[in-house]
Amino acid sequence: MINNLFDSVQLGNIDLKNRIVMPPMTRSRTEKGDIPSKINADYYSQRASAGLIIAEATQISLQAQGYSLTPGIYTDEQISGWKLVTGAVHAKGGKIFLQLWHVGRVSNSHVNGMQPVAPSAILAKETNVYVIEDGEANFLPTDMPRELSVDEIKNIVTDYSVAAKNAINAGFDGVEIHGGNGYLIDQFLRSNSNKRKDEYGGSIENRVRFVLEVTKAVVEAVGAERTGVRLAPFITAKDMGDPEILEAITLASKGINDLDAVYLHLSEADFDDAPEIPDSFRVKLRAAFTNSIIATGRYNLQRAQDMLETGWVDMIGFGRLYIANPDLVERFKNDGPYNELRTIGWFGGDEVGFTDYPNL
Repeated sequence: MINNLFDSVQLGNIDLKNRIVMPPMTRSRTEKGDIPSKINADYYSQRASAGLIIAEATQISLQAQGYSLTPGIYTDEQISGWKLVTGAVHAKGGKIFLQLWHVGRVSNSHVNGMQPVAPSAILAKETNVYVIEDGEANFLPTDMPRELSVDEIKNIVTDYSVAAKNAINAGFDGVEIHGGNGYLIDQFLRSNSNKRKDEYGGSIENRVRFVLEVTKAVVEAVGAERTGVRLAPFITAKDMGDPEILEAITLASKGINDLDAVYLHLSEADFDDAPEIPDSFRVKLRAAFTNSIIATGRYNLQRAQDMLETGWVDMIGFGRLYIANPDLVERFKNDGPYNELRTIGWFGGDEVGFTDYPNL
């Protein structure tokens, strides 16, 4: 049977009305205290016709934050703010997961007053973070991180577990563990950013230990049917080039499969010079992971349908198209037209470039 983008699909215990996914995208629109508010609820509810929304990367603790105005899920006020979002999405018949985030070394002390942490004390070269100070927005280079102790690593695993429970309490249908794009879990996976000599470093088996411990903790906290994981094997931004990463990702995927996580989310990058994903890797990933696979990258309607027909993936995420087209499902059904994406308002600001894109 050939899958169609508009077909319904079962994701764990959840019925999704189509295979179109709005992936997580940082938009830096929170209030003081990193709390979501009505503008965030409006933004996501406008896009509730997606089969699945994965809300933006959300820090599991203050230490986990790397950019200004990104949301958290570790205080009562943040949980209350997210309830506005989930309530608005569910009122329109949508389903929404929350992406759980620890940036690791991709931070600057001006963001949260703390030195970044990482598997090893290695600077992320040519990497900047979005910082607002005294009302002015700037991109500042990352600070040199300090190496995490084993006890601290165990505490971060617990932070993920607590954050997952908080997300369910906030009304989310599930959570996605952010394991890609150069952030903390990705830093553990890669040999160039992980030079540890203990059980979390050295061999590939040791480097995948952290992501598997996090996934196991989240599965135990909220259930495998509510747990997804995002990986980004071919993205090398933030100084993340590693010749061994595909072996690590394959081994991690098998371990995540053994934990019965409901999906893997393959982050392919949604920019013009994004890397090509070899068919051979897609075949290996499909063999390693038997539940649902989401692919997000430079997809349009036709390329998405072609990819679904291969059977290598089950759902497709559309990033920049969803920024500009809140009613993307309807536009796909009509084969356009599509709103032009404006760069103004990508990060920070008000409704301009956020909730002011018109429907058909």
